[in-house]
Amino acid sequence: MFASLRVRNYRLFFTGQVISNIGTWMQRIAQDWLVFTLSGNNPIALGIAVALQFAPTLFLSLWAGVLADRVDKRRLLTWIQVAACSQAVVLGVLDITGLVALWQVYVLCFTLGITASLEVPTRQSFVAEMVGRDQIANAVALNSSIFNMARIVGPAIAGFAITWIGTGWLFIANAVSTVAVITGLVLMNPDKLFRVAAVPREKGQLAEGLRYVRRRSDLMTVMVLVLFVSTFGITYFSSLPIVAANVFHTAADGYGLLSTLVAVGTFTGAIMSARRGTKGRPRVRLMLVSAFFLGVFELITAFMPTYLTFGLGLIPLGFATMTFLNTANALVQTSVSPEMRGRVMGLYVLVLIGGNPIGGPMVGWMAQAFGGRSPFYIGGAVSALAAVVCAVVLIRRGGVSWPVQRGFGLRVLKRAKV
Repeated sequence: MFASLRVRNYRLFFTGQVISNIGTWMQRIAQDWLVFTLSGNNPIALGIAVALQFAPTLFLSLWAGVLADRVDKRRLLTWIQVAACSQAVVLGVLDITGLVALWQVYVLCFTLGITASLEVPTRQSFVAEMVGRDQIANAVALNSSIFNMARIVGPAIAGFAITWIGTGWLFIANAVSTVAVITGLVLMNPDKLFRVAAVPREKGQLAEGLRYVRRRSDLMTVMVLVLFVSTFGITYFSSLPIVAANVFHTAADGYGLLSTLVAVGTFTGAIMSARRGTKGRPRVRLMLVSAFFLGVFELITAFMPTYLTFGLGLIPLGFATMTFLNTANALVQTSVSPEMRGRVMGLYVLVLIGGNPIGGPMVGWMAQAFGGRSPFYIGGAVSALAAVVCAVVLIRRGGVSWPVQRGFGLRVLKRAKV
């Protein structure tokens, strides 16, 4: 399960991420609650903040992938982390001094989105350089496990800390935690990285990456499914403060508990993915089945009558979510040419995160128009339907089959097509 940690460079990265991700989730909870408070519990305001934070991905993630193929990824990541640290300090100081206004949070959400749009494709493609091709699936799953461990710890701390010390100091704590990632990157041994030759600067490299994906039916299936599930299904993360405050009428600690229950499921899903990551290449059938059950569990959770049953329903939903995301990520990373990895991951990040500028305001509008539960049952229905449609398309193309005698599972028929 922890095979990738034998690599020293990855251990340094892993350690820094453990610390930094806790800080990141503390900031995310604090930021959402600050927006919700400043706007008078307005769901649309929260949706706008989400949209601003993810809008830069629409314009920059593809170019970030091109940049990641051209330059030293470790050095680029270091400077990106410095920028993220500065953003957290500014927001923290404004909040602590009482000068913070909603428009300032919006501006800082947008600047954070710029750094994230550059960081995510670079970090995703840098994983292969730290551990090598054979350990990619395991390392991706371990990254998810620490991300979701932080999702358990961070919201739990933030939910209670907000009531004691306010949101401002949580932004400062996140800035301090970012130093751990910078330190790990600086201490790495560049000679031990599994680097590929940098791609020389030429015209048409972005279009070349898009054509590469278009020719690959397996990659196209992943991209299309991730786009629909992330835009409509996984937006439930942004719906949690709305449900906590407007449906179950709880305070910040109630929101933090719901986020923690989601994280219990996602952390468990990430650990199981890490175990599978040592047993060979990920399978398309697992991606499709997990996307379908993500939608089913989201639909069921939407109609849970009490705060307790709703929270418990978030656990299997989180498990299915992380199984889907880890499998999709590993499928992409293990099946692309090394010289194309940055550009393909840039496109993957675009379809994964780029729908949030649409999904964020959409969640706020649906919650206001149809009630706080509506993003759950609408998103669940779209996710399940998208998984079924993608499975049917692959079956008709001869890429997968549904063996009745073996139960509900997809079997790979032709590797080139799946």
